[in-house]
Order: sequence, then structure tokens, then C-alpha cells
Amino acid sequence: MHDFDLHAPEGSNRRKRILGRGQGSGRGTTSGKGNKGQKARSGGKTYVGFEGGQMPLYRRLAQRGFSNYPFKKDPQIINLGEIETHYEALETVNPETLLKKGLIKKTAPVKVLGEGTFTKNLTFAVSAVSASAREKIEKAGGSVSIKGDKTPKKQE
Repeated sequence: MHDFDLHAPEGSNRRKRILGRGQGSGRGTTSGKGNKGQKARSGGKTYVGFEGGQMPLYRRLAQRGFSNYPFKKDPQIINLGEIETHYEALETVNPETLLKKGLIKKTAPVKVLGEGTFTKNLTFAVSAVSASAREKIEKAGGSVSIKGDKTPKKQE
């Protein structure tokens, strides 16, 4: 066998079936479409779910409920370890500065997670912060303010 002797395996390519070429071809007269009816006509196709004029199942079933999926807002995730390497002490971490430093792709809600080491005193103004991240930020002397936070804080 040569390097450039490329061909398909035996039996993998079949001839195109030629229709409507007379009785002797074996595929003449009705051309394999049977006798009469909608599917024998030219352009005689139906859509998926068509039930011959009967009310289709997808229209018979009741449509109930509501899905919030089209409106959901997934926050962009960023870890404290990444913030540690890109920020100096006493800076503010918000979506605008994160975007300038190339840590996020667009100004959208941001959630800070607590993975990695964190030692800098920074001010966070983001949409959400995990409990472990909040603990590390406050331990390092930083502060956290949640944008758009309307839930009352539980008193301890």
C-alpha cells in the first residue's frame, strides 16, 4: 500500500437511486411513492407532528407553568486568588475595574469565590460574595458591599 493510495472501504459508497426512468428500471411509474395520496404528490410534505388534520398532540396538551430560563442572570465567577495577583492594597474591586484588568469579559453581575490565598486590604463592590470569600476579605482587613442587596441582614 502506498501513502497516497486513499480510497473508501469496500461497500461504503452506494450509487444514487435514480427514479422515474421507465418500467424497466424497476423504479418507474410511481417511483417508489406508492399510489396517490399527499405523499405521492410533488411538494406533498407535512411538518413534524402533523396528524392528518387532527388537532396535534402538542396543541391538545395544556400549557401550564412558567419558565424563568430566558431571563436568568448567571453571574461571572472570579476567585480571590486571581484578584490577589492583579490588585494593589486599598484598591476597589468592582465590575469596571475587573473589566479593565481583563479578569472578566463584560460588565455583568460578578460573584467572588474564596479559592486561593488572600492577604490584601481591598474594598469589594460586587453583586455577590461567597461566605468563605467574605471571611477571607474581612480577615485581611477589607470590606464588602453587595450591589443591589435588598435582603435584610440577619442579626446575631
